[in-house]
Amino acid sequence: MVFSSVLFLFRFLPVFMLCYFLAPGRMKNFILLLGSLFFYAWGEPVYVLLMLFSTLVDYGNGLLIERLRGSRKALIPLSASIVVNLALLGFFKYADFLIQTVNALAGTTLPLLNLDLPIGISFYTFQTMSYTIDVYRGRVTAQKNILDFSVYVTMFPQLIAGPIVKYKDVSLQLHSRPVDVTAVSRGLKRFCMGMAKKVLLANSLGVLWAEVSGQDFRNMSMMTAWLGVLAFAFQIYFDFSGYSDMAIGLGAILGFGFPENFNYPYISASITEFWRRWHISLGSWFREYVYIPLGGNRRGLPRQIRNILIVWALTGIWHGAGWNFLLWGLWFAFLLVLEKLFLSRVLSWLPRIVGMIYTWAAVLAGWVLFALTTRDGILGCLQAMTGTGGIFDADALYLGREYLALLAVAAVAATPIPRKLAVRLENSKTGLCVALYRLCEKVIPAALLLLAIAGIVDDSYNPFLYFRF
Repeated sequence: MVFSSVLFLFRFLPVFMLCYFLAPGRMKNFILLLGSLFFYAWGEPVYVLLMLFSTLVDYGNGLLIERLRGSRKALIPLSASIVVNLALLGFFKYADFLIQTVNALAGTTLPLLNLDLPIGISFYTFQTMSYTIDVYRGRVTAQKNILDFSVYVTMFPQLIAGPIVKYKDVSLQLHSRPVDVTAVSRGLKRFCMGMAKKVLLANSLGVLWAEVSGQDFRNMSMMTAWLGVLAFAFQIYFDFSGYSDMAIGLGAILGFGFPENFNYPYISASITEFWRRWHISLGSWFREYVYIPLGGNRRGLPRQIRNILIVWALTGIWHGAGWNFLLWGLWFAFLLVLEKLFLSRVLSWLPRIVGMIYTWAAVLAGWVLFALTTRDGILGCLQAMTGTGGIFDADALYLGREYLALLAVAAVAATPIPRKLAVRLENSKTGLCVALYRLCEKVIPAALLLLAIAGIVDDSYNPFLYFRF
């Protein structure tokens, strides 16, 4: 069950919200837990047991860590939490990949396990690990109420695709969160805007990428290849940021303040800046729980470079079990190291537009590694982007005519321009501008939601790229 579906919008969500807001005080957590388990079980009933097992393991380890805090024995439950979580994630996500790798290198024919990846396991295992680590560090106290802790792990708004929420960010809200009409209104608008991003932009751009990636790259013109890769770049951004917006909006409606996950990454003028703006909650998690414990940048440049390589290799394989994801992570590690060594200083001397062009080129090359899983596909697409198949052809003309307007809308929507315009209207002292803002504030989100619903009903192409991460 995904947010951009008739089942979620017209069956699950209305029934859940009715039960949730009619429930008194502390019963809201019980309703939220039941709703979240039902939401998850709809697609994967068996794996609900896996998620509950992970919840119980980290709930118990958290209590043990707090009881033993100050002694070396506290490392035992902390290690147990980390090992169990990583073992579950590794087994379900990477077992078949490792078997395939062994078969390829050793010439064996070991059978694959053919396991389905539990939805959201990459997200909720990171959340529960951050909890036990923070309890060990003394940054939070262990949660003694099993219901509240279960709600933290299983909350359906951000369960399957984040943002990754640290326990310390929502601990107070788990205990008490009065209904805030202003927050509910803000959450509804955020949900509508996220739905529009996902359905109207990401899905439509996905059609263009599917059309291009389904062709033979060896005979593809440069313009066709660039149109396709641009489409994927915007698709994955609006797909994931749209889903994050919907999650943040639903969280606000329920009384939670989830962290922001995107901050207009495509206006970045360096790869360092890009990764401060893209998937912010994941970057924050790796920085706090991997990069800094390894020493960060405190022990000299060689150790810092080593730490960057480790973090980005882990970031790559976190996204998927495939060599292309590892290469994708190492590609950005290489660029980040270059920027640490000298490139950031060079970019600071140049006009910002130069840095933006460099960043766009580097990120698009990275998306080729991310989107395509075979060596021939990756090399073929990169070669086509350099013009080995010609600059322009009939396919490029057709695709440009069909999708250029959509790409232009996506390019503007990926910048702060619409938000800045809204702020200027809101802060204007002209009565007409204020009235226009008030009208647009109410009409635009509703209109976009109606258009998105129409798109969901009419179109069977409704993928979600981060659904299985």
